[in-house]
Amino acid sequence: MVLPPELLRDVSRDEVNELPIRRYEGPVVLIETAPALEAAMMDLRAERVVGFDTETRPAFRVGVSYAPALAQLATARSVYLFPVQRLDFEPEIAELMASPRLVKTGVSVKDDLRQLQKLFSFEEKSIVDLGDVVRRHGLKQSGVRNLAGLFLGYRVPKGSKTSNWATPRLSAQQITYAATDAWVCRELYLKFETLGLL
Repeated sequence: MVLPPELLRDVSRDEVNELPIRRYEGPVVLIETAPALEAAMMDLRAERVVGFDTETRPAFRVGVSYAPALAQLATARSVYLFPVQRLDFEPEIAELMASPRLVKTGVSVKDDLRQLQKLFSFEEKSIVDLGDVVRRHGLKQSGVRNLAGLFLGYRVPKGSKTSNWATPRLSAQQITYAATDAWVCRELYLKFETLGLL
């Protein structure tokens, strides 16, 4: 399938900034208890495709880096936030990532997976990088913000990107930002399916 010219063009920052802002407005669950984890796993196991992303505390000095603090998974019904530095989710993360039946989709997911593997041991299957998909079809801009603008017609705010994700208490803005990133990746995957890009 060849993308139409209106989707192959570069989108300027000004064009993206003129689009309406969309944030995820559905239920978000920060997994901190065993019952919440059990309910999340039931929902995730029932899915065919989930949006996937991680958030990492930013490093402002050369040579300094941090492991992911949060892993986000979006289903059709909810977004689940896993505070992966504070709690041990190894069995659950390993199960989800290794499931051949469950598609995990995001942008630049190889980096997310490599960083997550510093915390948990797992083998990944059924991973779809949306950036790789659009590059195969000739699109040069492959970031979440540009893809949401081009394919979904809205702008995803990036305000909390450089906040401290390792804090024990996430702010409402951080929770919404993290949930939106995972949700929009799932929305893009579904849109790509309807366009025959996958």
